[in-house]
This record gives sequence, structure tokens and C-alpha cells, in this order.
Amino acid sequence: MIFGALAMIACGDKKEKETEENTTIGNTSTEETTQTRQGDSQDASDSDVVEITIEGNDQMRFNKDEIRVKAGQTVRLTLKHVGQMDKNAMGHNWVLLTQGTGIPEFGGAAVSAKDNDYIPEGTDKVIAHTKMIGGGESATIEFEVPEKGTYDFICSFPGHYSLMKGKFIVE
Repeated sequence: MIFGALAMIACGDKKEKETEENTTIGNTSTEETTQTRQGDSQDASDSDVVEITIEGNDQMRFNKDEIRVKAGQTVRLTLKHVGQMDKNAMGHNWVLLTQGTGIPEFGGAAVSAKDNDYIPEGTDKVIAHTKMIGGGESATIEFEVPEKGTYDFICSFPGHYSLMKGKFIVE
């Protein structure tokens, strides 16, 4: 069992390094934000929409471990599951947690929330999240960027948060 876990982690690390080479901006794999501007007649709130795409795969990895945005922006985030496995076996979501949330504690609570896409009912620890998706699917959400600071994002499918996590940095 340990050997299998190590093999999966090793394969995931190789895939992550390949992906990082293709998406690295600066020192780490990050998502640099760009504003969507379609014309002068667009109202001010639309001019601050940031489009972000993040991918999850069958090796339990996101292709980005850091996302940077500016306070006051609206994020339109698309999660793409680039693997092939069904969501019951290898489902992924993207969950932005409030500052100070313990990832293992949240992940432990999420295990019993299968009917709610592994988001605990009534939690105040989630700023935004996508629905749970399987291989070949995608989900898009839109949310207001929280105040300046560093936040954690994870996949809350049971056991995934230990590998599928990153920092959401608000400047």
C-alpha cells in the first residue's frame, strides 16, 4: 500500500513538473491575472473581472499551486478535470478557504458531506467553491476577491487535499 502511494506521488510529481514548465511565471507555477475589458461602454464592475483556469488530473494534482489577484476584483474561475476517471472515483472541486482554516480539519469534516460535493453543511470556512466534477468535465464560478492576504485552496474530495492545494494571494 505504501509502495502504491509512493508510486502515485512520484508520477504526480513528474506530471506537475512538466506542467510547471509550461505555466511558470516567475519562481512558481502561478496564475497571473488579466482583466477582461471589452469596450469603453462596459460598466466598471465588468472591467474588474479576472478569468482564471485551473486544471485537476487523475494523479490528484492541480496544475497551479499559486494564484495571485488584486483586492476588489471579481474572479471567474474555471476548473477543468483533464483526467478520464469518473467523479465517484476521482472527483475534483476547487474550494477557497477562509484565512486560518485548518486544512486537515476541514478535509476531515468534508468526508461526511458527499451529498453536498464534500462541502460541510453550514460551514463558515468556505469563501467560494465549484461543484464536484469528473474526467472531461469543467465547472465555472464567479466570486468577489476577499480582503488582502493569503488564503488556501484545496480539492475537498476525500484524501485529495494533501496533494491538491495551493495559495490564493490577494494583493
